[in-house]
Order: sequence, then C-alpha cells, then structure tokens
Amino acid sequence: MKQNNQPKIGIIMGSKSDLGVMQDAADVLKELGVAYEITVVSAHRTPERMFSYAKSAADRGLKVIIAGAGGAAHLPGMVASLTHLPVIGVPVKSSNSIDGWDSILSILQMPNGIPVATVALNAAKNAGILAAQIVSTGDETLVKNLVDYKESLKQKVEESAREMEGQ
Repeated sequence: MKQNNQPKIGIIMGSKSDLGVMQDAADVLKELGVAYEITVVSAHRTPERMFSYAKSAADRGLKVIIAGAGGAAHLPGMVASLTHLPVIGVPVKSSNSIDGWDSILSILQMPNGIPVATVALNAAKNAGILAAQIVSTGDETLVKNLVDYKESLKQKVEESAREMEGQ
C-alpha cells in the first residue's frame, strides 16, 4: 500500500526495551500505508525531550501520538497533558512491572480533562489500527485500506472455520 512520506502518527516509548511490543504499531501502520515516526522518549529520564516532542508534534504534522510505557507508565498521560492531539496509550508489561497492572492503571486512570485512549496490555497493533482509523477521516485510500484489512481478518476466521469443520 502506498505511504505518504509526511508522518501522521508518532510512536513513542519510554525505553528501547519496549520496541518488541511497539513495533507491532509500526508494522500495522506500514501495512495500512500510514506514514509514522518512531523514537524513545522517557517521561522520567528525559523530561525535556518529552516536553519538546509533545509540544512540537502538531507543528510537525502529526495527527495522533501512540505512547507505550511500562511500570509507572507516565509517558502517555504526560504527553496528553502537553498537546491537543489524541494520545493512545499502550501499557507494556516490562521487567519491573506488576504483571502489567501498574502500567494499565497508570494509563487508564487519567483525570478528567486529560484523556488517553488506552488499549490492552501489549496491544500496540490495536493502537496502530485505532490511530489509522482516527486519521482516516477524509482519506479515501486509507479508508479502503482499513476496510480491506478488516475484510482480511474476516477471511482468516472463515478459512479457519472451514479447515476445522473439514476435520
């Protein structure tokens, strides 16, 4: 699928160790033909970088930010507090995590006025799909790519059912 070179989605994570999870968002955006950028931005270790990234995102043409973080997982909420763009949080089960619940609750329990859309634990692929759906308004090609993608999911289930029933 053709991809416009101007990134529309920013994918950030608190640590390079989160890349194993966050790569799923990049992969599905690439499959859907949505340009993205990806980098490490730590809320705790590089707060100035986080402020700069969040405050400049809209001016750089981004429409949505996907922020993945484990442990205390402050990155999505802090970024959401600094930009008007929609932020999708991906709780990451990290080595210092309490089965991922700390990350889930840190991202999910945002105060009124600072919303963060939150996907399931390690569900960066869903974050990528949701981000693509958000930016698809007015983009007929992307709408078609999303419809085709969801149709392929349906076809996989139908194929599995046929295989299982044929046993």
